[in-house]
Amino acid sequence: MTFKYENVYINDTSTITGPYERKGPLSTYFDKSYDDFYFGMKTWEQAEEKLITESVDLLLYKLARTRFDVDLHIGGDLLNQIVASNYAASTLGIPFFGIYSACATSVEGLILASNMIESKQIKNCICTASSHNNAAEKQFRYPVEYGGPKPKTDTFTTTGAASAYLSYNKRGIKVESATVGTVTDYGIKDAFHMGAVMAPAAASTLYDHLKDTKREADYYDLILTGDLGIYGRKIFKDYMKTEYGISLKNYDDTACMIFAEDNKEAYAGGSGPACAPLVTYSYIFDKMKKGELNRVLLIATGALMSPTMVNQKLSIPSIAHLISLEVTE
Repeated sequence: MTFKYENVYINDTSTITGPYERKGPLSTYFDKSYDDFYFGMKTWEQAEEKLITESVDLLLYKLARTRFDVDLHIGGDLLNQIVASNYAASTLGIPFFGIYSACATSVEGLILASNMIESKQIKNCICTASSHNNAAEKQFRYPVEYGGPKPKTDTFTTTGAASAYLSYNKRGIKVESATVGTVTDYGIKDAFHMGAVMAPAAASTLYDHLKDTKREADYYDLILTGDLGIYGRKIFKDYMKTEYGISLKNYDDTACMIFAEDNKEAYAGGSGPACAPLVTYSYIFDKMKKGELNRVLLIATGALMSPTMVNQKLSIPSIAHLISLEVTE
């Protein structure tokens, strides 16, 4: 299912990260970074809540607007019952939709907001996605203090929050179209290889988008997935070639960009709902504003797993949502 938009724009964005992202190759592009995981709070979950609130307030500051000017806030995170987003929403006081698509949450939010703005149900919306490495590791695997070994295919959950302000005001980056993904399950049970889990979903959604829009892959200056990691990136490219006969030339993955590829602490790269929007709203948007990129396709991928189902030895379903971004000025 692909939607076409004529009057939806991302007017501005905000990005806040933790210490590992601060040391990465894109550090100068983020609006703000912390040098520890607590951000002055008592727990990691409260720290993530603070990230969300700060990213929204920073975005409003950049726009010279207040919370009362916002029609809707859409957000999600990795924690059970998306508690970080819900607790943040309780202090922001903006009408709120909480969503969950794991690492595909950011683009799902952009699609929902774009549909409502295009249909004139709302005038504007803030979309936020966040994740916190220590909080997510504690929930999905084991507390980081345990120091348990991980395979090289594992990815490192990003710590950060990214927010985007969408409206029908013709300023910033245009949301040109979007394709909603279908949940896929290829029988993979390895919770430490999310790239393999999510690559087929990304390929399926990209193929559907190109088919629906009758475009070739090279129509876009950059096709960006988030976040498959080093190994998932290769699987995705191979899958597109063998399954659909499509060779991807201008392609990269946000998981491979947010940390240095020789950073062994990050294993196969970044992950988490914050990874794709942190890279896109900072580095990629900077290149678009400079005219170095004009058409960017962002495919956010999510592994729809839970520790309970993984412990029951069930396979892991995944989904990928896609949004087309263009420079129009």
